[in-house]
Amino acid sequence: MEKVDIMLEPVRAFLLQIAGFLPKLALALGVLLAGWLLAKLARFAIVKGLRAINFNILTERAGLEDFMKKGGVETDTTGIFGLLIYWVVILLALIIGFNSLGLTYITGLLGEVVRFVPKVIVALLILAFGSYFARFVGNAVVTYCKNIAIQDADLLGKLAQSAIMTFVVLIALDQVNVGGDIVRQSFLIILAGVVLALALAFGLGGREAAAELIERWWPRGGKKGER
Repeated sequence: MEKVDIMLEPVRAFLLQIAGFLPKLALALGVLLAGWLLAKLARFAIVKGLRAINFNILTERAGLEDFMKKGGVETDTTGIFGLLIYWVVILLALIIGFNSLGLTYITGLLGEVVRFVPKVIVALLILAFGSYFARFVGNAVVTYCKNIAIQDADLLGKLAQSAIMTFVVLIALDQVNVGGDIVRQSFLIILAGVVLALALAFGLGGREAAAELIERWWPRGGKKGER
């Protein structure tokens, strides 16, 4: 009899472990189910809320919608924000579920992902409002140049818009910790190189071309003696 008890002892221990694990598993599954339902509700609320304040119109005027369509993205920016919120809620539910099972090493990894998602959301907001502002400034430059009869108004507007968008992209990349000092320093080096190249070109062999360009953009009112 004692031999039988000794042989059955591992089985009893295994069954006790299963009995203690099943409630935790049921709790984790319940949390995941509730998290999935809450994630769908949060996604629906975010998309509807952004559309209610015409955020999709702002991004469309900023040119982000066309840019994403050319890249093969089927949804719009409001859908992307909704998807990000959806996965944040799902990841939070997974963290709670794995934590209830005692799998703390997985919860630590998922926690890092959850902390990164808000940075992506802020970066997207920076791109959305920055793109809108860049296009607004570009259109304002074009209108102003045409009003004062400066030629190449469209070119100057594009240059102004591109310059602002460059800074916007750098800020967005810095927000998600992509590139950091390397990207900023590379941009400054390229900018300094372009300015130096233009200065040398105008100073060494392009003075007449520079004078013609300045005269083209800012024509004089008339020759001396004219009334």
